[in-house]
Parts: sequence; structure tokens; C-alpha cells
Amino acid sequence: MTIFVPPKDIEKRKDIRLSDEKSHYLLSVVRCNIGDKISVIDGKGKTYEAEVSGISKKSVFINILREIQLDRESRLNLILCQGILKGEKMDIVIQKAAELGVKEIIPLITERCLVKETRKVKRWQKIAEESAEQCGRAVIPLIHEPLNLKTLHIAYNEKKINGFIFWEEGGRSLREAFTKLAPFSLFSTLVFIIIGPEGGFTEEEVNLAEKYGLIRTTLGKRILRAETAAIVSIALVQFLADE
Repeated sequence: MTIFVPPKDIEKRKDIRLSDEKSHYLLSVVRCNIGDKISVIDGKGKTYEAEVSGISKKSVFINILREIQLDRESRLNLILCQGILKGEKMDIVIQKAAELGVKEIIPLITERCLVKETRKVKRWQKIAEESAEQCGRAVIPLIHEPLNLKTLHIAYNEKKINGFIFWEEGGRSLREAFTKLAPFSLFSTLVFIIIGPEGGFTEEEVNLAEKYGLIRTTLGKRILRAETAAIVSIALVQFLADE
């Protein structure tokens, strides 16, 4: 099993007291004992082997034994920009995007978003943390505060943004779009995946995205739900990169 421990706590190395939540999980769900080995991630890219060094009624203490070299991160620096979805749909996108190797997630405010503001960023960051733990990632995706599509390039200080805007009304096939993107130092730059909300993007928004440098792309003949489109597009981009 893998748990997240903040880097400042890992620096202590010995008798690190885990948070109440992590301690409860280890005691009540895993039923750990002194001497048990666990994997620890710092959320920034490092993984460690640790040992349970102490147990009290409600707390678990660990010692860091050594750093472990693992290769579970995508070669792509993927950033998912997701038009904010209602209810649990956004939770699902955050969870699955974290599992699939995305580095950052931006909740995107668009013209057809039914949700224009949110106080769920901390909740979404927690979901990303739990997903990273579950799949053994050493990096926890960063969940940004919501951004407007019109200011996306400004937030990243970029005149041109490399990536894809997926539109249900048509565009290049993903393989064709990917080939067009490839010359731009694919593995050394940020690659954006832009997915609309339940109602999709307006044509004006797609045209604006193209001015930023994004490639208008389609996922095929069928119109997918927004949460499905996010998961499928990330998986397919990863697949094409591995090819």
C-alpha cells in the first residue's frame, strides 16, 4: 500500500506521526502492526520505503528507511482543462485523470458551464491525492483554482499553447492532430487537453482556442459524455505518445 506524507514530515526520517486520517486508515482498515513495511510518496516525485515504528490508540508512527526508484510517471506533461461539471461527474474526472498520469488539472469556466464558481478545489485535491496513492504514483496532480478559457494562455505566460481542444462537432482525427503536434518537442513542453462541460464548447470558444495554438480535434462519430471524453482523450493521447 502507498500513502502520502508531506515532504516536511519526511525530512524528520524517524518517528513521523501520521495524520489522524492516515492513522485511522492504517489501524482500522489495513490493521497494521509495528514492523510492517509501507510505501510513502511525497507528492513531488519521490517514493520511500517506510516501517511502522509505533502505534498508539489513535496514532501511527513511521520511520523512513530508504528512497525507492520507481518509474510510474508519464513522459508527457499533460494538463487537463475540464469545463466544470455538475455534482459527482467532476469528482470522477479528477479521480481518473490522476490515475492516468495527468500532472495538472484546471477546472475551466466556459460559456455553457452550468457551474460558474466552486468551493470544491480542496475536495478535488484530496481526490487526486487518494487516486495517486491508490495507483502508486509519486506525483500528486495539482488542482488549480478555476480559470476562464479566455485567460488560459495568460496564466501560463504562453503566447502559444500546445495541445488539443476536443469538439463534438468535428475536427482533425486525434492521430492526425497528434502528428501535427509532435514536432513541438512533445516530451519537453506542456501538452493541454481541453474538454468542454455538459453542453460542449461554442464555435467562438473553439476558434479562440485555435488562435492560442490548440488543435481542433474529434473523438469520432459518437457524442460522448463530458466525463467520458476526458478519460478517453487522456488514455488515447498517452497511447499515441507511447507509440
